[in-house]
Amino acid sequence: MITNDKQKDDFIIFPFSDYLSESELLKLKINSNIVRFEKKDIIFKQNTRTSHVMFIKSGLVKIFKEGRNNKSIILKLGTPNHFLALISVFGEETFQYSGSAIEDTEILFIDISTFNEILEKNGKFASLILKLLSADNLYMFERIMSQNQKQLPGKIADIILYFSKQIYNTNNFEFPMSRTELAELAGTTKESLIRTLTEFKNDKIIDLDGKYVIIRSEEIIKTLSRIG
Repeated sequence: MITNDKQKDDFIIFPFSDYLSESELLKLKINSNIVRFEKKDIIFKQNTRTSHVMFIKSGLVKIFKEGRNNKSIILKLGTPNHFLALISVFGEETFQYSGSAIEDTEILFIDISTFNEILEKNGKFASLILKLLSADNLYMFERIMSQNQKQLPGKIADIILYFSKQIYNTNNFEFPMSRTELAELAGTTKESLIRTLTEFKNDKIIDLDGKYVIIRSEEIIKTLSRIG
C-alpha cells in the first residue's frame, strides 16, 4: 500500500452523483478517503471484518476465494467505476473472499455507517445499489455454471471473451495475470490452460505471444463459449 490520503475534492467525480443530493455528496466526501495500492497488495482479506464500502477509481482488482491447501478460486476482476465486495459488506460482518491489486490501483474507502445512512434516506440511490448487488449475484451464478458444465475449450473461450469484452473492450489485449491465475479464473489447471491456448493458436483462432493476445476469429471463440 502506498498512501492513505484525504483527497476529498477528488470524490466529486463519483459516477453516481446524479442519484445524490449536494448535502449527501458533501457528507460522503467528508467521510471518505483514497488509498493507493501497488501491484499484488492485499486490499481486503477473507474473514476480516467489513468496515468500509470500497469503490475502484483506477486499476484492476482480483477477487478470489481462498480454500484448503493454499488453493484459490478467482471469482472475477474488479474494474474502475465499480464497487468492491458489496455482497460481503451488506451480507456479513466479515469478508467472504479477498481482493488484491493486479496493477497499481486507487480505492475510494467510504465509511459504511455514512453510506448506510444515505441508503436509508435515498430510495433512488438504494435501488441503484440493489441493482448492482443483483448483477454481482447473477454474474457469480454464470461463473458457477460455466465452471461446472462447460468443457475446457468453452472455459478458455469464456476467459478470452471476458478480457476482450468486459475488461479491455478490444480484440487485442494483454493478459494482466499469470498463467496460474488465469487457470484459477477459468476453473482448470495451469497445464490445461496452456495446452488449450496453444491449440487455439495453432488453429489460428488467436495469436498468442507471451501474454499478448489477438483474437483472429471472434466467431469461433463465441461459438466455443456458447456450446461449451
